[in-house]
Amino acid sequence: MNDDFLLKKLNERQQQNAFRRLRLPDGKTDFCSNDYLGIVQKQLIEKKLKEQDGTAYRHGSTGSRLLAGNYALVEETEKKLAAFHDAAAGLIFNSGYDANLGLLSCVPQRGDTIIYDFLSHASLRDGIRLSFAQSFSFRHNDLADLEKRLRAATGTIFVVTESVFSMDGDMAPLTAISALCKQYGAHLIVDEAHATGVVGAKGEGLVQQLGLSAACFARIHTFGKAVGCHGAIILGSEQLRNYLVNFSRSFIYSTALPEASVAAIRCAYTLFPEMHAERAHLRQLIATFQQAAMPWEKLVSDTPIQIVIIPGNDQVKAVAAALQAAGLDVRPILYPTVPAGKERLRIVLHAFNTFEEMLLLVRILKS
Repeated sequence: MNDDFLLKKLNERQQQNAFRRLRLPDGKTDFCSNDYLGIVQKQLIEKKLKEQDGTAYRHGSTGSRLLAGNYALVEETEKKLAAFHDAAAGLIFNSGYDANLGLLSCVPQRGDTIIYDFLSHASLRDGIRLSFAQSFSFRHNDLADLEKRLRAATGTIFVVTESVFSMDGDMAPLTAISALCKQYGAHLIVDEAHATGVVGAKGEGLVQQLGLSAACFARIHTFGKAVGCHGAIILGSEQLRNYLVNFSRSFIYSTALPEASVAAIRCAYTLFPEMHAERAHLRQLIATFQQAAMPWEKLVSDTPIQIVIIPGNDQVKAVAAALQAAGLDVRPILYPTVPAGKERLRIVLHAFNTFEEMLLLVRILKS
């Protein structure tokens, strides 16, 4: 079969020096993964499950939740997580992508309005694209621009943002955003993917840290980052849960997570709330990196995601290559993933990174 028609777009990507390739782990110091607390690196879930539970969990669920794939453990886990996150109910999805796609594609209806932060994750934007509602972005964390959009909105209004933004590492001004939503009768949806496990006294996320649980229509907590496993949960009312079970296509038409995956999620939720020392070490690493001088623009971030802007695909790839040669796994984020001129190193700090490793990273960036 002739597939030469694919070459045009592939050649364009190569000409932009932005061609992506898969890479296997090679033992370098991890400054790129989302394993913020080291749950995966230290195999904490595997060790705890072995210690506390001799159950042999199934690795297949045999069907969707509405057919053969529902079981007691997943429903018990949903209730446990909803209680931890101060929500009435929750529904587990196979991934954060599935959760965002499933929520935003089915809840807003024709004639409704979705207003989303311009830097919202691709999974949120793809869900919005599949909705029949009209949608508008507002400038990143710009409250005046958000209010301008709210004043012009029609139908049921949804405001979508992230608590911690994955490509800038900054936080949304959720208290002010929730106040605007209350003023204009809008429904607030917050993706907590990069806050779960890291933000809050027990890693409960930014919404709970700010006391805004009741102000949110829906929250999405994903498990593939600091939580150290896979899947996601949408939190909200019991009515929202029932709605998603009936109308969310990425939930209805997907084979359910197996018991083994849900057991890992449940186990992780016994681990990360108590990882106070790891979160304290992270805060120290973050403060030290933020204070370090370097010749490149460094974005302000109080989260493990630290951004160094190095304009141009060629230049940022060269700096990343120098770090890789020194044994530090730092990846460049290239145009078109980010706007031209805003190419960057996305440096992720972890509870298992040492100050010596970070200082080596800073020395190379200065050179």
